[in-house]
Amino acid sequence: MPKLEALFQQCAGCKPSSPRIRQLVTLSTQASYKRCIAQLKAAGIKPFKTVWSSKMIGLHLTNIGALRSLAAHPQVKRIEKDLKIRAHGLRGHNRSAPLLTAATLPALVTWNINRVRAPLAWKTTQGKAIRVAIIDTGIAKHPDLSIAGGVNTINGGSYADDNGHGTHVAGIVAGHGRSGKRIGAAPKVELYAVKALDQNGEGFVSDIIEGIDWCIKKRMHVINMSFGLLQSESSKSLHAAIKRAYRSGIVIVASAGNSGSANGVLDEPASYQETIAVAASTRTNQIADYSSKGKGIAVTAPGSDIYSTWLKGAYQVQSGTSMAAPHVTGGAALLLAARKGAAPSAVSSSLQKSALRLKDTGKLRQGAGLIQLNRLLVK
Repeated sequence: MPKLEALFQQCAGCKPSSPRIRQLVTLSTQASYKRCIAQLKAAGIKPFKTVWSSKMIGLHLTNIGALRSLAAHPQVKRIEKDLKIRAHGLRGHNRSAPLLTAATLPALVTWNINRVRAPLAWKTTQGKAIRVAIIDTGIAKHPDLSIAGGVNTINGGSYADDNGHGTHVAGIVAGHGRSGKRIGAAPKVELYAVKALDQNGEGFVSDIIEGIDWCIKKRMHVINMSFGLLQSESSKSLHAAIKRAYRSGIVIVASAGNSGSANGVLDEPASYQETIAVAASTRTNQIADYSSKGKGIAVTAPGSDIYSTWLKGAYQVQSGTSMAAPHVTGGAALLLAARKGAAPSAVSSSLQKSALRLKDTGKLRQGAGLIQLNRLLVK
């Protein structure tokens, strides 16, 4: 069998005019990873992504014959396409919604934060010292958000939001409000931006994996993932990265998807058992018609017509399971602030045990029910 390094060079070294497919190659050992990186560098071939802890190299591979030989090599764990991933905000749903300023934002705490009983939980904790990462389109500067840091895994540039989705999600988790108002579920967490989705709310699995790796290195406590793969697609590489984060003690919250109840399947990563999958509810405590149905839903949170932070210091109304997940992320942060060192499985269990079961709705649509953060903190 040809040497691993030679196979890599054959796969990636074709003429630029050849069809180029983004592939993720995961190796079995750090030694083989290191050798292949060195060989590619010597040959003048630059991977589009390298993640040391995953032993993963992202390449535009062109030689299909050599690719088959590479996949069969005993030091190659897997090869798969670098799949596209998309934010779970409802596209086009909010085009007519006006941008709001601090002066026009509704007074007091927004309905959704009241619905999950966050203000009652704040009597115990507001999430201080808990590190929460939002893997999304980035987070924009905003007077109601304090950003502790972040990273851009797309191109290494700014982690500032150029879409709005990530900023909206961040406000639901950690908006600290003005004049005593608190928009977010956990207003005193340390908020981190991981920009892995572009201005269109789309990205690649490889950028998500690098973001997860960053979260592990920076010792995040909670990760919010308001995005998903298309339902016909699956990524073992993404699942492996989430398993590593879970084993490191990070609580991972994921939106279920916006495909409704037709096919009964959750998007990845919400379908992974290591994540807390979140369905979306409406102001009338009904499961939203767009909210994906399926085995694996853990809990429900408000997802329709949610006010939160937006670009240029404004506020916006958005809907989707993207908006439901950060309520649960905030709840997980509150629990971790009150119970230091709680394992991800214990956090998930507590969220489910304290939830309010919604009437006339099965478990495949709501999981354990609507989260109740005041119940969550009762010893």
